[in-house]
Amino acid sequence: MLIQLPSFAVVIVYLLAALLPALFLMRYIYRKDTIEKEPKGMLVGLVFLGVAAAVVAIIFESLGTNLLSRYLEEDDPAYTIVMAFLIVAVVEEGAKYLFLLWRTWRDPNFNFRFDGIVYAVFVSLGFAAFENISYVMGYGLTTAVARALLAIPAHMGFAVFMGYFYARAKRCHDEGNVRGRRLNLWASFLVAVFLHGFYDACALLGTLLSTLLFVAFVIAMYIIVIRMVKKESRSDQPV
Repeated sequence: MLIQLPSFAVVIVYLLAALLPALFLMRYIYRKDTIEKEPKGMLVGLVFLGVAAAVVAIIFESLGTNLLSRYLEEDDPAYTIVMAFLIVAVVEEGAKYLFLLWRTWRDPNFNFRFDGIVYAVFVSLGFAAFENISYVMGYGLTTAVARALLAIPAHMGFAVFMGYFYARAKRCHDEGNVRGRRLNLWASFLVAVFLHGFYDACALLGTLLSTLLFVAFVIAMYIIVIRMVKKESRSDQPV
């Protein structure tokens, strides 16, 4: 029996459907960086670090899932909540955060507050684009539409919060404020983890209450994130 492979044109359509939402949001954030644009080579590198973070996350999420399955049944709501917060959110945001910190913290281009948001978003959208390709190729264009409206903007939203505190940590560091640096670095990671975990838990639980919370959460986060981006762009200043 022969297996019919998708044509080249179909593959291109699927790839575009997977990548365009992330590219659109990258362009949006890039244009909001009005004072001093970041080097394009650096931003491309951050996107690929996001891809690397996705590969790392796949490995550690698999290990975490196997460990969790030893203690909780998959149909137990506690399993879903622990999975969402302590495995998926911690691993994915942790991988993105570590690559962000490693690449940008000491870079001389990191000299304005909005840069933190730009860097975090590009890493996160590189992660989301790679993840999106696997979903779209596996489940088709219907999935692409849903993820373009939900998953991709959500990853950007988590990253905006991460970058917001990350930039303040950088400013505290440059001012010699050790306590402020430490608190903001932890906030950069933990706020992103909480938002990601809450998003996933509500989406996966499947109850009426969790669905209503999910819709309310997504709407509220998108409004807050857009306002944050606009405000941080307008009031940008050196770190």
